[in-house]
Amino acid sequence: MFRPRRSPRAIGAIGVVLALLIAACSPGASPGASTTGQASASPAVGCGPAPSSLTPLTVGLGYIASVQFAPFYLAQSACYYQQAGLNVTFQNKIETDLVLLVGQGSIDIGVADGTDVIPAVSQGVPVQYVATIYGTYPSIVFAKASSGIATAADLRGKKIGIPGRYGSSWVMLQALLASAGLTPDDVTIQEYPDFGQGVAVQQGAVDAATGFANNEPVQLELSGTKAVVLHVDDKVALPGPGLIAAKATIAAKHDAIAAFVAATIRAMNEITATPATGLDASIATVPELATNRDVQSAILAATIATWPGPATQAGGLGAINRAGWTASIDYMTGLGLVPKPVTVDDLVRTDLLPAS
Repeated sequence: MFRPRRSPRAIGAIGVVLALLIAACSPGASPGASTTGQASASPAVGCGPAPSSLTPLTVGLGYIASVQFAPFYLAQSACYYQQAGLNVTFQNKIETDLVLLVGQGSIDIGVADGTDVIPAVSQGVPVQYVATIYGTYPSIVFAKASSGIATAADLRGKKIGIPGRYGSSWVMLQALLASAGLTPDDVTIQEYPDFGQGVAVQQGAVDAATGFANNEPVQLELSGTKAVVLHVDDKVALPGPGLIAAKATIAAKHDAIAAFVAATIRAMNEITATPATGLDASIATVPELATNRDVQSAILAATIATWPGPATQAGGLGAINRAGWTASIDYMTGLGLVPKPVTVDDLVRTDLLPAS
C-alpha cells in the first residue's frame, strides 16, 4: 500500500488507479484475524465425493482469512455450494489484485468494494457487481464517546486521522463532512500511511479517525473505551463490498454464479438468525481464530450489522440499491474519480440474485 502524490485526474494507468483506490476500500484484516492469508479451499469433508458434473468456481476473498467471510465458510462447510452443483475453491488475494484478476477471468467471482468497481469499469475493466454483501457502507468515522463527537457537524475543527487522501475512506469522509455543510478545510487531516489511525484515537493523538465498522471501533470497545460511529449513508448510499464477476464469466457460467449467490445469501440469513453458526464455520475453516473466540464474536456481530441496507427491506440480503449506485456515480464523478462516463447498467446486474 502507498499514498498517492497527485490528483486522481492525473493518473492514467488502470493498475495504478486501482491500487490507489482499492488499498483502503476493504474492511480487510479484522482484529484477531488469521495472518496466514489462506483459508481452506475445496469442499468440506462431510459433503461427500464431488461428482465430475459439479461446475468449478474459483472465488477470491480478501488476503486475510477472517470471520468477516463467515457466509462463505458456512456455505462451504454446510455443503450448500455442492448441493447447488458447484465445486467452489477459495483463493485469498490482496484486495488490490482482485478486481483485475476477476476482470481477466483468472478468478470467477471476487469480493470487491463498489467504490472500486466504478472507476475500474470506467477505465475498461470488464466486471459487474452482482450481489451486495455490505448493504450499509462499512467505511466510517469513529471516535471515543467521551470526545463529545456525536454527529458529523461535531467534526468541525477536529483532528481526523486517515491513511491518506485516497480510497474509500477519503471518499466517505468528504461525503460525511458535506452532510453537515463541511469540507476537509474545516478539519485538520492527519495522515497515517501505516494505518495507525485507530491507535492514534486510543492514544488521543487525534479526535476521530476513519476506519471500518467491523474493525477499529470494535477494537476500541474491546479495549474498554466506548466508541461513537458516524456513517455516511444519510448523505450518499455508497455501494459497499459485494460480489463481482467478469462479463465473459457471467455469460459462460451464469447459472452457476446465480447458484453461488443464492447459497451465499442463504448462509448470510442463517448467520443473521444464529451468529454462532457463522463463528463455528469460521473457526473450523481458520482454526487459529479459536484463540480469541470472544473477539471474533464481536467482529462478526459488527459485520452482520452492516449487511442490511436501503434495498434489503424489499429485496432481502444481497439486493442492489440502484438509486445508491446512481448517486455514487454522480458523487465520485464530481471528485474526479470516474475518468470516463459510466451508467448503473454498466456496473451492476440483478438477474443473478435469487427472487425476493
